[in-house]
Amino acid sequence: MFILVMSTSWKPWIPMANFRFQVPVLRILVGLYFLFLEPKIFAEAGDGNDATTLVGINKQDGPSVLPPSSDGYIGSSGGDSSGEMLELCNTDLRTFLPPPYGNISGMVCKPIWNTFILRYLERDDHVMTIILSAIYTSGWVGMGFSKDGMMAGSSAMVGWFNKKGHARIKQYFLQGTRPSQVIQDKGELPLTNVPPVVALYGPMIYMAFQLKFETHLSRQPIILAFGARIPKHFRLTHHDDKRTLVFDFSAGSSSVLYVSSRQKKNHGILGIFGWGLILPVGAIIPRYLKHKDPLWYYLHVIIQLAGFIFGLATVLLGIQLYNTLNVKTSNIDAHRGIGIFILVLSILQILAFFLRPKKDSKIRKYWNWYHHWFGRLALFFGALNIVLGMQIGYAGNDWKIGYGFLLGIILLAVIVLEVLSWKKNSNKTDTPPTFQMNPIQ
Repeated sequence: MFILVMSTSWKPWIPMANFRFQVPVLRILVGLYFLFLEPKIFAEAGDGNDATTLVGINKQDGPSVLPPSSDGYIGSSGGDSSGEMLELCNTDLRTFLPPPYGNISGMVCKPIWNTFILRYLERDDHVMTIILSAIYTSGWVGMGFSKDGMMAGSSAMVGWFNKKGHARIKQYFLQGTRPSQVIQDKGELPLTNVPPVVALYGPMIYMAFQLKFETHLSRQPIILAFGARIPKHFRLTHHDDKRTLVFDFSAGSSSVLYVSSRQKKNHGILGIFGWGLILPVGAIIPRYLKHKDPLWYYLHVIIQLAGFIFGLATVLLGIQLYNTLNVKTSNIDAHRGIGIFILVLSILQILAFFLRPKKDSKIRKYWNWYHHWFGRLALFFGALNIVLGMQIGYAGNDWKIGYGFLLGIILLAVIVLEVLSWKKNSNKTDTPPTFQMNPIQ
């Protein structure tokens, strides 16, 4: 699956996600850029995929700079920004790209995310020519494919211009999600003998390369991301943002299917609140507040019912996200299966409330065993599934630290309450019974 990566770090750096708020300033800067500077350069990759050849091209008809769409990325339905970005598809590539990239006609051109524009054309022999462009000032931009839709295990072409203005383009293998696991000069992209090219034309960066596939390329999962810092010693920094989507490379359709990051965040937030906070708190109450009868019972029922609602919403949103993603892997299937299993355990706990026998019933001890252990099992798998979901969703350190802190607080509270309960029971056992003697008559 392709990974599209782009950096737009103005001085001061303007994050691409908030790019639409900087449109007036950006247009002024770009206008001055076109009027006085507007350098056009391109570079071809050498045998080691390290582009070092620079050629200057002085043209006065560079493309205009346009803002992204109102929802934060281009290619969404409706809006004038997408239509304006489509006008950039009319840019004459021959003015700044070398053959064969500048001479290819009939390429499909689609705005896909933020200021990213993808041009591509597949020949009958399954050779795919790809040209990615986006607004650029510094950092790196890349594009790659993955077998299962995940970032880990994918291969990417990455291009950038270093601080000296030298162009660089390399293939990387994304062995994992950490920067140290992004390996240069490795990967499984079927590159042809045509050297890849990275070029600057006005404020846009263009990265062009050719791939030869064994069969026709149609629907393909794609990851979009960008990093703001220029690579040092060819080591890529962690991406600042990314987008997962499914692109249709079939001739004439070229549909883009977005997987909303907001939908994924809502799924994670609901899961953490439901199975990571509310349900554990509700389970603590009956163990350590039994002396507050019947207050503990009503608190336990209300809190667990609220946790069940959060858990149900988490599963429903997860199913919707699973169907939208349209990419199935063993980790995703495991996460989905565990989530449904926890939901079943939660439903059984709700049924236990209505089937609760009386205290003097002979089967009450079996009900207690069933209710306690099914609840503990649900909490254990809930915590396990939260961690697995973070791994699948490539959650940032904020998510991991936040949930780790929450889990630590809950475990610390349980330990403290357990020690206090043990001391209280121990004191009761050690205290000798007191006898009240009747006075002698």
